[in-house]
Amino acid sequence: MDSARALQWYTCGTGRQLQCRFKFFNHNHNHHLQSSLLLRSPKSHLPFHGLKQPAGPYSGRRFPRISCGVYSIEAKEKEENKMKSGTSQELGKVCLRILLDHQVQYGEHVVILGSAKELGSWKNKVGMRWSETGWVCDLELEGGESVEYKFVIVRKNADLLWESGDNRVIKCPQNGNFRLVCHWNKTIQPVELLPLESKESEELEVGVSDNGSPVEIDLAAPELETSPFVEQWQGRDVSFMRSNEHRSGQTERKWDTSGLEGLALKLVQGDQNARNWWRKLEVVQELVVGSLDSDKRLEALTYSAIYLKWINTGQIPCFEDGGHHRPNRHAQISMLIFRELERLSGRKDTSPQEMLVVRKIHPSLPSFKAEFTASVPLTRIRDIAHRNDIPHDLKQEIKHTIQNKLHRNAGPEDLVATEAMLARITKFPGEYSEAFVEQFKIFHQELKDFFNAGSLTEQLDSIRHSLDENGLSILELFLKQKKTLDDFGGSDGKAFSHLLSTLQSLNAMREVLMKGLESGLRNDAPDAAIAMRQKWRLCEIGLEDYSFVLLSRFLNSLDAIGGASWLAETLESKDVTSWNEPFDALLIGIHQLGLSGWKPEECSAIGNELRTWKEKGLPEKEGSEDGKRIWALRLKATLDRSRRLTEEYSEALLEIFPQKVQILGKAFQIPETSVRTYTEAEIRAGVVFQVSKLCSLLLKAVRRTLTSQGWDVLVPGSASGTLVQVDKIVPGSLPSSLAGPVILLVSKADGDEEVTAAGANIVGIVLLQELPHLSHLGVRARQEKVVFVTCEDEDIIADMQNFGGKYVRLEASSAGVNIHLSDVVPSKKDDEEELSSPTDRVPDSKKAIPAGEGIIELENADAETCGAKAAACSRLEALSQVSNKVYNELGVPASFKVPRGAVIPFGSMESALEASGSMQIFTSYIQQLETAVVGDDGSLDRLCTQLQQLISSLHPPKQVIDSVAKLFPTNARLIVRSSANVEDLAGMSAAGLYDSIPNVGPSNPVVFGSAVGRVWASLYTRRAVLSRRAAGVPQRAAAMAILVQEMLSPDLSFVLHTSSPTENDSTVVEAEVAAGLGETLASGTRGTPWRLSAGKFDGGLKTLAFANFSEELVVGSAGSADGELLRLTVDYSKKPLTSDPIFRRQLSQRLCAVGFFLEREFGCPQDVEGCLVGNDVFIVQSRPQPL
Repeated sequence: MDSARALQWYTCGTGRQLQCRFKFFNHNHNHHLQSSLLLRSPKSHLPFHGLKQPAGPYSGRRFPRISCGVYSIEAKEKEENKMKSGTSQELGKVCLRILLDHQVQYGEHVVILGSAKELGSWKNKVGMRWSETGWVCDLELEGGESVEYKFVIVRKNADLLWESGDNRVIKCPQNGNFRLVCHWNKTIQPVELLPLESKESEELEVGVSDNGSPVEIDLAAPELETSPFVEQWQGRDVSFMRSNEHRSGQTERKWDTSGLEGLALKLVQGDQNARNWWRKLEVVQELVVGSLDSDKRLEALTYSAIYLKWINTGQIPCFEDGGHHRPNRHAQISMLIFRELERLSGRKDTSPQEMLVVRKIHPSLPSFKAEFTASVPLTRIRDIAHRNDIPHDLKQEIKHTIQNKLHRNAGPEDLVATEAMLARITKFPGEYSEAFVEQFKIFHQELKDFFNAGSLTEQLDSIRHSLDENGLSILELFLKQKKTLDDFGGSDGKAFSHLLSTLQSLNAMREVLMKGLESGLRNDAPDAAIAMRQKWRLCEIGLEDYSFVLLSRFLNSLDAIGGASWLAETLESKDVTSWNEPFDALLIGIHQLGLSGWKPEECSAIGNELRTWKEKGLPEKEGSEDGKRIWALRLKATLDRSRRLTEEYSEALLEIFPQKVQILGKAFQIPETSVRTYTEAEIRAGVVFQVSKLCSLLLKAVRRTLTSQGWDVLVPGSASGTLVQVDKIVPGSLPSSLAGPVILLVSKADGDEEVTAAGANIVGIVLLQELPHLSHLGVRARQEKVVFVTCEDEDIIADMQNFGGKYVRLEASSAGVNIHLSDVVPSKKDDEEELSSPTDRVPDSKKAIPAGEGIIELENADAETCGAKAAACSRLEALSQVSNKVYNELGVPASFKVPRGAVIPFGSMESALEASGSMQIFTSYIQQLETAVVGDDGSLDRLCTQLQQLISSLHPPKQVIDSVAKLFPTNARLIVRSSANVEDLAGMSAAGLYDSIPNVGPSNPVVFGSAVGRVWASLYTRRAVLSRRAAGVPQRAAAMAILVQEMLSPDLSFVLHTSSPTENDSTVVEAEVAAGLGETLASGTRGTPWRLSAGKFDGGLKTLAFANFSEELVVGSAGSADGELLRLTVDYSKKPLTSDPIFRRQLSQRLCAVGFFLEREFGCPQDVEGCLVGNDVFIVQSRPQPL
């Protein structure tokens, strides 16, 4: 059979195109032809399009079937002439390229549906591929037919957003090649069929054979299986040579080193002197090894990962340099790099971010098995090139293109060339001798082994002999179930059991491998053991990659039977057995992240919670509350925590890669598209992407049950204004030219921001994350009558983002939230009230230090000398003495305790300034601060920094520290708190505005003195200064006293509002509770607390939310009191407040009784802070509640 055939391969499925061009020399002619091999990689390129993967077998990350048009040179020339003349490839056919000029949100993609079978007959979505100019789809339609169609956006949670308006209609010509440009939602706009340019016609991803019908080739055939390595190739065309012509075809490279410095410059300069692959590996070795013990370690690893990936995909080419280095040289360097990476993985100081990057380096390293470190490795190709049963020209091509090149300067391009040659010699059975073909296949497998480019099955087979009996049985089970699943091939609900059983056996197999790898790499480990360790590492990485595919198919199956709607419906009927499979899939996905080193303790805690909620089932009642609602709230907390885990993973990659990819991309002149999409591809090609999608789907079902639609109302009301999107609520975030009321769409918040610091014209806030209701930001918004809601629904968020810069109306109440465009532009915000300046509420502070010891005991503290906070604590201490005799109407005790304390009064900071000779410069700074402008010159920030540096260097005198020490036991652990004259006032709480330093002791004067200085200095943070300025308080009027109290080690900490702000009900006390110390509630930690409400008179309990903070802060029982706290991962399945309804009711009623007692004693609703230590309630603060 004539081997001079042009093969144009094109896929039937969807996904991003990768194009590799191979030049085959004709055995019988002097000229050659070039053909295109178009491959698709579901793993590597799904991220760019978000398209669903095929239901067929994974088989090395490739699509299961490929259509291939085969035609002769003469036929090809005729086809090209037809294309150039604008006619179709076949009479009666129209080849159409449709471009939708529209871009979508991150994580979304576009599909097309229509009336023709090629457009899915309105039933099956036809994927479009992403490009810089929009979304593209190539179709072959019947000439003369009329076709209706529409574009559809597939959102992150798999919901569909159809174009509005009538169906689009196109009347196809009789034949020809055309392009069509469409615009989103403009369905009735006339469109013009434009002839395709010849280059575009050649690129059309549709094709036919010379007789007009596609030839389908099953890629399951071993001879045509393409390795994942080659699927991702984006490098130079492979030319088969009959002489040593390699260097003549190598173009000179260019580098751009402008602006480079540090490790990036070192790497690029190293590459300039490293033409071939082994020298490039040496550059990586030097970079990695040289940075392992420096603070540049993550940077070095990241640059290495990017560099190696671009080498292995051919975007950074490898050339011959005239030297002769057999592949054993590459293998030896690879082993040195691998050893260092494994040692790093076993170190305790290795961060999760570093673990992520290390895992991306491993697949780019060649194997260093004994056969590859031998002095003359891969010799089979030499024997093949000298066979007598193949044509002379073919022998020359194999010898010069593969054998000589491989043994002089091996590189990734050698595997690409070998696979191209294999496709050629196996294309027409019988063309070459079976013995030759068989030997070449064996060589191909050996070369894949060297490049670690084998399929998952091949990789696992390579470690069989190293497994014990248990591991071997698990491997056999996994491979058997994988085959069963591949044979089944479905993606409907019936696939659940097959998918889950395969996921479970994958999980077990990966656990076996991780167990074997966790022991670390010994210094005296033999080379063979290190080589096998590399195989184990690559197998477990491959299993993680395959879990991505299985979870993708699982999501497709779940979607096929109704997705979130179906799950919500089953929950309405109080049947949660249908949730078991999604629970199991999510459990495995979370566990995969933990096995990969991403926050394993967090993954373990989430897994425990999911298993517990699954086993607990759905009770009719939980205590006095509805069982279905409590089940949904508890699950929502864990799902929110799971999604937060995936978001933090994505944020880590976004922090690690983009800037460095940009730097290296510019230096190596990588195509802009590859640079721009690099990080998104890393995120969306990983198992974390599927876990995130599954979390979103389950959360959507839970929200439907709770009828929350993703909204949470912190401050109800109505407001109208211009919607402005900002990242954070900070001064300067609003354009100075923006007049009139503003509604902020805020990406993230810590919870201790000041609303008016960003602008006095803010009338509403929509925050795109969860937030404690009783956080400082929530309290301030309520006080300033700013409508405040949070939203977590991705669809609603996407719709709101389309309103950016437009005038909208926000309406929020217990019944729901609505935001829509508004035609009415009022001159001021709804129900606007002028806030009176609180300067009249700022008490004058006596700045005379008491004689003697320089401190005031807590029982003697008053607002004039010690601040409102300390004065309130003094009052609390007195009330605690009688509280044990107080019971509410239901007989619940209102007893509480107050930790002992003392105050370093107003004037102490000024005395320290005088003593250090710094008062004059301090006064100068304060004067400048009064008039400093918030702007680009940075004068305000500079002054705040100078003030903080000046004051934090101050310490109280020795006599003050000694006086404090006398009041507490020698080993006491204390907390140093602020008590300013501008906090804890009616209408000016300033909660969380000033610092508190926990876990310090007077026995260490340096640590204690430093803590006092830091709290003094917090009076002049940028946020504090702007907060006072917004409230009309002069900076010179602010003063700071220090409240020192005994440090408690609580089980739970809480904030109470004795008049419920959520329900706007004065008969209900509302509490927010967190595990461990209260800093979790005050510090803006991501997550939600337990939210409980209880009736003052009827004791009725309502659980509003379950906690999902990832960590609790605790005081370590060992070690010195040095201001440090321990962070422990929380497992809420073991917390009685989540799992025990009796404890939840008892605690709620107890806190309600205490809060109601304090409200009556202080004469107004109170904002109370406290904690639970054992069975004792401690109150540490009470201030007037903003209403």
